[in-house]
Amino acid sequence: MKRLDLVFQKLVEVGLDKKVSAGELAELLDLSRANVSSDLNRLWKEGKVEKEEGRPTLFYAKEAKNSLVLEQTSLDRLTKTNKSLLTPVEQAKAAVLYPPRGMHCLILGETGVGKSGFAVLIHEFAVDIGRLDKNAPFVVFNCADYANNPQLLISQLFGVKKGAYTGAENDRKGLVEKADGGILFLDEVHRLPAEGQEIFFTFMDKGTFRRVGETEIERTAQVQIISATTENPESSLLKTFIRRIPMIIRLPSLREWRVEERFGLVIKLFREEAFRLGREITISASAIQAFLSYHCPNNIGQLKTDIQLTCASAYAEFISMKKKQLHVTVQDMPHHVKQGLLLAKEQKSALDELIGSNNECFVVLPTEEGLMVGREPEVTSNSVYEKIEQKIYELQNQGISEEELEFDIENYFTPFIKGVHQRINKDDMARIIDPIIIHLVEEIVEYAEAKLGKILSQKVIFGLALHIQTSKERLAQGKQIVNPHINGVRLKYKKEFAVALECVRMIEEAILMDLPIAEAGYLTMFFVLDDESMQEERETIGVLVITHGSGGATAMVDVTNRLLVTDYAKALDLPLEVDSMTVLEQAVKVARKISGTAGLLLLVDMGSLLGFGELIEKELGIPVRVIPMVSTPHVIEATRKAMLGAPLEDVYRDVVSMSIFQQQRDEPPKEIACSVAPKMAIVAACLTGEGSALFLKKLLESRLRYDEQLLEFVPLQLIDKAQARKQLKVMKTEREVLCVVSNYLLDKDLRCYGMDDVLNGEALHDIQQTIDLEEAYVKMEDTLKEHLSQVEGKEVLRDVRTCVSRMEERLNMTLIFDTRIGTYLHICCLVDRLKTNAHMVTYQDKESFLKENRLLYSMLRHELQPLQDKYAISITDDDVCFIMNFFLHNKTLA
Repeated sequence: MKRLDLVFQKLVEVGLDKKVSAGELAELLDLSRANVSSDLNRLWKEGKVEKEEGRPTLFYAKEAKNSLVLEQTSLDRLTKTNKSLLTPVEQAKAAVLYPPRGMHCLILGETGVGKSGFAVLIHEFAVDIGRLDKNAPFVVFNCADYANNPQLLISQLFGVKKGAYTGAENDRKGLVEKADGGILFLDEVHRLPAEGQEIFFTFMDKGTFRRVGETEIERTAQVQIISATTENPESSLLKTFIRRIPMIIRLPSLREWRVEERFGLVIKLFREEAFRLGREITISASAIQAFLSYHCPNNIGQLKTDIQLTCASAYAEFISMKKKQLHVTVQDMPHHVKQGLLLAKEQKSALDELIGSNNECFVVLPTEEGLMVGREPEVTSNSVYEKIEQKIYELQNQGISEEELEFDIENYFTPFIKGVHQRINKDDMARIIDPIIIHLVEEIVEYAEAKLGKILSQKVIFGLALHIQTSKERLAQGKQIVNPHINGVRLKYKKEFAVALECVRMIEEAILMDLPIAEAGYLTMFFVLDDESMQEERETIGVLVITHGSGGATAMVDVTNRLLVTDYAKALDLPLEVDSMTVLEQAVKVARKISGTAGLLLLVDMGSLLGFGELIEKELGIPVRVIPMVSTPHVIEATRKAMLGAPLEDVYRDVVSMSIFQQQRDEPPKEIACSVAPKMAIVAACLTGEGSALFLKKLLESRLRYDEQLLEFVPLQLIDKAQARKQLKVMKTEREVLCVVSNYLLDKDLRCYGMDDVLNGEALHDIQQTIDLEEAYVKMEDTLKEHLSQVEGKEVLRDVRTCVSRMEERLNMTLIFDTRIGTYLHICCLVDRLKTNAHMVTYQDKESFLKENRLLYSMLRHELQPLQDKYAISITDDDVCFIMNFFLHNKTLA
């Protein structure tokens, strides 16, 4: 007997009216409590037992019904919390109950809405009501797997007769036979080719079929077919196929759910993670708001993944002892989920009604279905009142005098104001502070600045807003506002205290509450502590150097730190065989450690590293500036300026200007240099005249990263297309034209991007990749010219590019930027090394590696032959193995 049946049998033996907990039943059966709890919840889901919420949850056996439909099924429970699914559920029930054996269904819905899960629930419902046998099969078939092979599709679905074709050594059942007496679920049915759809006609009409190779025997199977698609069935399925599916069920997308339904789903998914982790999870109200509001295009599937990622982040903080409990906050969420807080204001009233406006936190338990609601653990610790009350109590118990007590309160206020500045920015304030209070603070600041003759800093304004909000909440809860030395504050800061009294009156009028005079003492401290002498020490920026290859960044940083006698600058190397994503994760960790709110200066060489700045900025929420083509003088100057406390923009500007000065110093005389146009060009062509072409040119210059010494954007009029084509032809003889931006095809050999694609940003990524790649080629030519001794750098690079291009074409693969650059450099240096008859490099485990990748070896070996012939070299199998690795580990940041 299965454990599940054993648990159910024991519960029946206990008695229909006797309620027991999972722990009590586990003792009776001498089984693990966790296993028994899991089985009881499964039995409840199947409708066989009832449970009563509480601590602990109690279970009892359900009285058997003679009715065909149970009192509550899995589909019924689904509609309890999801009213938007009432129609789909009723349709599903009708499809199962329809005589004699139900009707076929087609489930429509966007990616991730839960079509597969809904099909499983239909099967469970059919079993629950006795329409299907308890052991009735549920067979899943993904039509995409065989979309391009109708013959293989037929054999998978209907089976094969022995000897039907070469290799058919035995009779084999198909999925239709395996699903006999149950349900066959066809996922992604729109990928089923027309031939495949037609195959089903006879079976759906008569329930008969033949295995591949059979001509005489006609088989039968009783199978209900449920299919699912994300596409419009009218355009993706044959009309004759659709006619045979009478029940079409559409599942709503997540954005169509009501907010309370989405809330139930979010809590359910968090509860699943709590069960998986084996401990309760506390979730902040802000995090719940974000999950209820963010744009989730892939629906339930994406929501589940995002919640798992968030819990993983919070769990990592918990087990590393950075958090005392498993507490999920906004900081743990992926960046795109955090954007939900900006959208939360659009449904503020609904969210306030659902989760409250008093900063509650939610606790989900690993075994119970219930949900606990409490106060945010951080809120009270951030209140200046609780901090000061606790401090006063401690100091009074130690016998501290009134003068010392006043001094300590004054110093206690300073870190509160500074802490507020570090925790919050303007956008955050608008999101978490009542708009009435924000407006009130603006009036108070205007009044106080006029009366005191000073400008209040932004951090004091933020602190004041939070403080007044806390005052309002404190008074609403019936708590007192105390100040142990109000008279001392009044005598010491007479002018500020007088202003504070008027501000108290303004607050009373705005929030319609009476404030004690003690509040004036606190407001006084905000005005007093905004002196320059009390300003926090200016934070310094972080300096991080990342370059391709092994040891480049480390060497530059080591020289810099030695010269400046410091350990300020940090380095990361990106070996060619290492995945860029791995280095990005390391860069985020280092940046988080060395960068405060002042920001980070990132110095890199080329390629995808140029995009690291934007990714780090989004991840950490700090300003980041990127310096390309880094050299040791750059690192020294950046580190020296940063150590002196210079702002990020100043350091960035100085290092960039240093690069320009270096370029100008190294350039030939100006009259010669000016006559040489950049080697590459991108043409911006417009039909409406030169003005529009110039606008397009300026737009491209502002939206793309490029080296002005290497690339120029050239405006071109299209008033005379023949003349424009002639100008373009001449330009191609003078320099390399990377692409054309125009709504008209001027040259079939050049890539052309439409103006709309550029204006809406869709084409900019491709153009940027082209620029990065071509600029890298030019710079590689210079590098190879200096380092290669046996072959000419420009020529061998051209030959290697051709060779690698043939490899990509033959393998039907496109190398990403970093891998491509690494491959070019490796093969160029290999050719030069082999020309010198240098010592051969051995590839470890070569024989087994070649055995596993024999086809790839054969293809690459073939394409390397022209290089061997031209340069009279012999490329060994070891060398080929190293080249193969570039294609086997072709990874991207995506």
